[in-house]
Amino acid sequence: MLPLLIALGADNFGSGLFLPMVLVYVTREVGLPLAVAGLTVTVGTVVGLLVPPVAGRLVDRLGPRPVVIAAQVVQAAGTTGFLVADGVVVVAVATCLLAAGQQLFYSSLFALISDVVGARRKDHPFAVVGMVRSACFGLGALAAGGLLTVGALDAAVAVNAASFVVAALVLAVGVRAPHTAAPARGGRISRRFVVLVAGTGLVALSADFFLVGLPVYVLDLGAPPWLPGVVLALHTTVTSTCATLAVRATRHLPRTTTLARAAWLVVVWCGLCLAASALPPAWRTAWFLGSALVLAASAVLFGTRANALAVAMAPAGSRGRHLAAFQYAFTVPGVLAPAVVALSAAGVWAPWAVVAGCAAAGAAVFAVLGTRLPEQVLSAR
Repeated sequence: MLPLLIALGADNFGSGLFLPMVLVYVTREVGLPLAVAGLTVTVGTVVGLLVPPVAGRLVDRLGPRPVVIAAQVVQAAGTTGFLVADGVVVVAVATCLLAAGQQLFYSSLFALISDVVGARRKDHPFAVVGMVRSACFGLGALAAGGLLTVGALDAAVAVNAASFVVAALVLAVGVRAPHTAAPARGGRISRRFVVLVAGTGLVALSADFFLVGLPVYVLDLGAPPWLPGVVLALHTTVTSTCATLAVRATRHLPRTTTLARAAWLVVVWCGLCLAASALPPAWRTAWFLGSALVLAASAVLFGTRANALAVAMAPAGSRGRHLAAFQYAFTVPGVLAPAVVALSAAGVWAPWAVVAGCAAAGAAVFAVLGTRLPEQVLSAR
């Protein structure tokens, strides 16, 4: 388990440096207008929608470990592309590669964790992995704030590319996971699993919007350039230290109940952030820091339970395909998030209204799903 945690830590430190600053980098360093940058990143990210079905079949046949390693290599290539980007075309190509690698990674990651930890319930191991990833992502985001302050975003991109290479090497050398090849056919995705994917996606939009939209929103309000990095670091500090505590605190609740409560916290966060635009400038720094705690509380409740519920619902014979399909819950929001950010051109309230409305709908989906699943799937104990 330790080599896996080291690899994921390296991956997430690099991602924390660059991922939250993609739109900032493309607008400030490459020179694209925000509307053009948002559209270009969105179009480039659409390629990620093609990856999960392929990744799922590869996981079922080859095992998740080689797929995760390949994902690191593809992401390294995509991130490097941003360093040489000089216009829309190169940004789109780099985004395509990065998106393909990300979806290959997430489509196989939780199957790899499941193989490493064995037959026991996955809630606690997923929480531990989430804490390590969040801690390293937060360190990267904090470093990104410093690099943004001194105008050295190119360094963030270069370190991110190197972090993917390091992660691939550690996985190749240090991680071993037993795998039995699954049948090539079968494993049709059930309606209930599709509902899980839809509900998760509605809530997950907030995470992508937080990463790519909040830095733009904060800087447009005239906040200090270091604030986005500090807000992201605070958020990930909470998620890196409280995930196992959240698992213990909600162990008596059905997984769907915990997910619905997390969704309502997203709605509260949206209202708080939107209200910041009406506050005196001197209040905004503390306000955004406090708001980040609300979203962090949602994140520690949501991420572990959503993935554990997906694993519990996935048939053993087609686990790779089901967990890869589950990644559409995160792929689609990742595609849409830059376009949601661009809605600010229609009014500062528009992106926040969309994110809050989706989260509220997600809460309703989980409330209904909780009445349709067996106790052994809903139980976190």
